[in-house]
Amino acid sequence: MIDTVQPGGSVFKAAAKYSVPVLLGYVALGSAFGLLVVDTGYPWWLSPVMSLIMFAGAGQFIAVGLFAAGIGLWEAALVQLVVNARHIAYGFSMFKRFSAAGAAKYYLAFGMTDETFALLSSMPENAGGNPKKFMLWVTAMNQFYWVFGSTLGAIIGSLIPFNIEGVGFALTALFVVLMIEQMLKMRKPGIFVISALSAVLGVVLLPPRMALLAAIVLALLLAFGMARFADKNRGAAP
Repeated sequence: MIDTVQPGGSVFKAAAKYSVPVLLGYVALGSAFGLLVVDTGYPWWLSPVMSLIMFAGAGQFIAVGLFAAGIGLWEAALVQLVVNARHIAYGFSMFKRFSAAGAAKYYLAFGMTDETFALLSSMPENAGGNPKKFMLWVTAMNQFYWVFGSTLGAIIGSLIPFNIEGVGFALTALFVVLMIEQMLKMRKPGIFVISALSAVLGVVLLPPRMALLAAIVLALLLAFGMARFADKNRGAAP
């Protein structure tokens, strides 16, 4: 990963190098989304439009499926709220960094997907030599990768028929890869273990619509408790 820009470098180059894992995933996943849009019967241009103004990753896959199934607007909005409630936790954890970014904070908040959060939350303090521009470039490039992929997939799907069974799991696979990378880098597996256990408990014990939100709440509570316990032990140390 990148700590500072070397002489002759730039914030853009640093952010581009840092976002390569997302580039590889988002072009493929965006293409899968574009194929899904066309396969569901919608016009190809809906794919890049959704990626520009919605930019919600898994939320876009869900939205297409919901509308194709005839779900009403308010029901779809409620499902999206539950599915994307995790971004509330993301927002609180990034509040300080984004507040220091001036007017760019609004776009940073809009563009904060799971993968972008994974990159920005663990970026070096002096990333690219200019953290504000670095965050902006990373976020903008990640959206560009997604828009490009979704446009490419939609155009190809409108010209060549594809069997898209199972492609939705690719988004989950990308986030797992990013999580493992961050776990190896940070060398603090506790929070990742807590999150995984919370997710498993949510899936096993609760209905699908409640599992994600409940797992997020449980993971936050356990992480908070773990942090308080660690602080208490540090304070008690001689």
